[in-house]
Amino acid sequence: MWLLILLVWLVIWAGGTYWYLFRKPSPFSLESVRPPGPREFDQKKRDKVIKQGFSVDKVPQNLDVIVIGSGIGGLTAGATLAKAGKKVLVLEQHDQAGGCCHTYIEKGFEFDVGLHYIGQVHENGLLRIAFDQITEGQLEFQELEPHFDTIQIGLGDQKREYTIFSGKHEMKAHLMKQFPNETEAIETFFKIMKVSAKKTHYLASMKLIPQWVCLFLLKSGIADLVSPVFRLSGTPATDFINTLTKNKDLQLVFSYFFYGVPPKESSVLINALLIHHYKRGAYYPKGGASEIAFHIIQTIQKYGGNCLVRAPVSQILVDEKGSAYGVKVKKGQEEVEVHAPVVVSNCGIFTTFQKLLTPEITVKHDIQERLNMMKHGRGSFLIFSGFDGTAEELGLVSTNFWLFKDNDMDKSMEDFFAMSKEEAPDNIPMMFITVPSAKDPEAKIRHPGKSCMTILTMVKYEWFEEWKNTTVRKRGDEYYNYKMRFAKNLFDWACTVFPKIKDKLVFQDVATPLTNMHYLGAQRGAMYSAEHNVERFYAETVARNRCSTPVKNLYISGQDVFSCGIAGALHGGLLCASTVLDHIVYINLLLLKKKLKRKKARELAQLDKKKL
Repeated sequence: MWLLILLVWLVIWAGGTYWYLFRKPSPFSLESVRPPGPREFDQKKRDKVIKQGFSVDKVPQNLDVIVIGSGIGGLTAGATLAKAGKKVLVLEQHDQAGGCCHTYIEKGFEFDVGLHYIGQVHENGLLRIAFDQITEGQLEFQELEPHFDTIQIGLGDQKREYTIFSGKHEMKAHLMKQFPNETEAIETFFKIMKVSAKKTHYLASMKLIPQWVCLFLLKSGIADLVSPVFRLSGTPATDFINTLTKNKDLQLVFSYFFYGVPPKESSVLINALLIHHYKRGAYYPKGGASEIAFHIIQTIQKYGGNCLVRAPVSQILVDEKGSAYGVKVKKGQEEVEVHAPVVVSNCGIFTTFQKLLTPEITVKHDIQERLNMMKHGRGSFLIFSGFDGTAEELGLVSTNFWLFKDNDMDKSMEDFFAMSKEEAPDNIPMMFITVPSAKDPEAKIRHPGKSCMTILTMVKYEWFEEWKNTTVRKRGDEYYNYKMRFAKNLFDWACTVFPKIKDKLVFQDVATPLTNMHYLGAQRGAMYSAEHNVERFYAETVARNRCSTPVKNLYISGQDVFSCGIAGALHGGLLCASTVLDHIVYINLLLLKKKLKRKKARELAQLDKKKL
């Protein structure tokens, strides 16, 4: 009798699960992907897509979804929802769509703002399949040299250099050659990388299944029995790495991707994922980073939606029942209401809850509870430099350089962020150098005889806060001289790596946290959005920090959903679309991946037959 009841329940459970996962049609299909068309080099034609200004007559009728912010998270959510039959409007406050994926052209130089390289877009990789679906096959990637990153530690005679190579087996083998006495530590760390990469979907799924189920699994300890990722996500990187090795240089290599928090305050899982991200190769979009927005927007438009810029949202409209039903958009001195039954915010949790909702809603307990899960991220400081000369003439390469004055990242970052405003510019402990013109093979066609470089470091917003109420590009001499102190020290440091660039510099632009706030809408200039401290990645916090919000029909997308970076924000968009649709679109992507692998296997088998 009990066996029969159990069998009936199992059948009901299996049937219910199947119905939930597959009851809705997939937004994705192999048929929607077509061969890439010719690259569009006409800037006026490109601007019609990525720089289409807001006006009421351009707003599609009978909207289903409004997306606030055109970063990769918002565009991914928008395109996925569009392909699921929703009419989507994306609103962007800047004069160009793309968020951190946009590029800007000045004095004949084209600079990437936030995309410097990307991994896991190899053939039939899940991320590549996602990009192919939301651009319908129109986005192409250039694979970079296997030697994709160089890490320099120390200055002058004390400088040590380590190189990071991609490759399924080569990455680990090459690191072991450079640290021959640390093979056991490297072996263990790579095992953690593998576990993190293979099982992170367990963490992500916590955002899609009922919260009470997640909390039961976590609090009961069942989740830890299933996979170590739930424990790893909440383990500080320094604590874990100290158990592997005492070699300070290797410790730094295990955590060299800096994003605002020192290793002792970051998650070892996130740091491991960042390195693993490039194991199968580092890539760059052919045609530059703006190709991403250019093609995704066309997908949204194909299904009846649109993306409009110069459309700053001033308020999310919420009715008396507590449901979002649209937004207010500033248009000159007026405000225009745009209505839709679903609102997706891709402008960060702090902007969404603290600036776009009325104070009466913001102060509510459940909103404050969500805000208390996060901290403001560190500001970014960038230098965009243009040079007369080709990459070959200037000795520039596609390899990125990560420079550190000291191998103790915890101490150097802690000391730096504790410094006064006056001390900081002369004591920058680390920086990142990327040369986009050396990565994109088509840069030579668009901008012949020119090269460009982006330099990045992390800074405190408070050092620049006194100028927050000044106008962009009119902030005064004191502000200019202060930011140029940072810029000069960083550029001089870069010249020790690329000495030929110093005499060929013809253009330089500097972006502080205030610049990022103005153009990217980044709170306190944090390009990576909310801080990626280890507390954010406690499994219970991951489960509670969902795309749905306490305001009905209002959803969060982008970097604040799971993690930073282009890939992290894209997954935030997919998670958001899954939540809005009440349908896990990852199931559809995985089924596509299986089909594509079978197709590839058949093609290889046919080739083998022909050879015989």
